[in-house]
Amino acid sequence: MYPLTQYPSGWSVLEAVRHLAASWDQENTHEDFPAERLHALAEAGALAAFKAVTPGGSTDALLDVLRAIGGADLSLGRVYEGHVNAVQLISTYGDAEQRATLDIDLEAGRTFGVWNTEPTPGLAIRKVADDRWTLDGAKSFATGAGHLDRILVTARDETGGKQLVLVPIAGEIARADNTGWQVRGMRGTCSGAFDFSDMTIGREGVIGAANDYEREPRFSAGAWRFTAVQLGAVEALVRHLRDHLVASGKSDDPIQRARFATCLTETRSAGLWVRRAAHLAETQAAEAIPFVLMTRGIVEEAGLRTMEAAARSVGTASFFAKSRIDRITRDLGLYLRQPVPDQARDRAAAAWIEEDCWGDDRWW
Repeated sequence: MYPLTQYPSGWSVLEAVRHLAASWDQENTHEDFPAERLHALAEAGALAAFKAVTPGGSTDALLDVLRAIGGADLSLGRVYEGHVNAVQLISTYGDAEQRATLDIDLEAGRTFGVWNTEPTPGLAIRKVADDRWTLDGAKSFATGAGHLDRILVTARDETGGKQLVLVPIAGEIARADNTGWQVRGMRGTCSGAFDFSDMTIGREGVIGAANDYEREPRFSAGAWRFTAVQLGAVEALVRHLRDHLVASGKSDDPIQRARFATCLTETRSAGLWVRRAAHLAETQAAEAIPFVLMTRGIVEEAGLRTMEAAARSVGTASFFAKSRIDRITRDLGLYLRQPVPDQARDRAAAAWIEEDCWGDDRWW
C-alpha cells in the first residue's frame, strides 16, 4: 500500500485527505482528468482504506473523506466515489481469489470504477470457451474513460441476466472517446464512451452471480456516497460565501446575513441527513432505501439554494473563471443531476406515509 510517508506520524487517512483537500480548495486547476490528485489519494492510503465499511467509525471516516474530496474537487470526488463503489462490490461479491487480486491491485495503487449506463443495445457477454468470455458493446457516461486501470461493468449474459464483469482497461486509450463530453461542469471526470467490442476476459473477471449488482438494499442505499460528495461541495460553497462576506464588509448587511443563515442551516441539516443515511445504509437497515432516497432531495435543495445565494451575494465576481465559487457551482450544478430525482422523492414519501422511516423515535 502507498504509505503515509509525507504526513506526520500517526495521521489517519482522513487527516491526510483533509490536509490535501484544504490545499486543493485554494485555487482552480485545469479541468482535465485529476490524475495527480488521484495519485496523491493513493499515497494517502485512501484508495485501499474502505474495501469494507463497518457500522460506526469507518462509516463516519468514509463519509468525511468523501465530503473533504467533494469540497475540494467534485470531479475527483466523483472518480473516487466510483473507485470505492467498485472496490466494495468486488469485496462483497468476488471470491477469495478475486479479493486477493484486488488487494494486490490496491497495494500497487491501481484505480477502479463502475460503469452501468450504456447506449442501445447495451453491453453483452458471451461464453466462448470453458474459461473465456467475450464482450460486445459499449458504455456511456463512463467516468474516467481512458484513465482508469480496472473497470467493473454490467453486461447482459446469454440468459438475460445482468452480470458484473471486471475488465482491465489500462492502456486501452483508443477504445475511449471523450469527444462528446462537452459540458459546463464536471469536465475532469472525462465521462465519455468506451467500446468493449471483442475484448475477452477469463474466469477471474466474472464477479459474483447474475443480477448481484442490483441487489437491495445495497444498490439504492449506496447512493448515500454521492450525496456525501455533493454535500462536501455545498459546504465549500458556504465557506467561500462566508469568506467573501467578511472580506467585502457585506457581513454587516442584515439582508446578506439572512441569506447566509439560510445556506448555513440548510447545509448543516443536510449533513445530519447524510450521516444518518450512511449509517442506515451500511447496516442494511430496513428503512435505509427510503431514507437515502429522501436524503438525495434534501442535499439537492441545499445545493440549489446555496448556489443561488452565492450568486446573489457575490454578484458578477462569482462568474469569473478563477473564482472557486464559479468552479464549484458549475461542477455541482451538473453533479446534482442524478437519475430520476422526482421519482426518488416520491418513492421515499410513499414509504414514509406507510411507516416512519426515521428509525428511533418514530412518530407513527
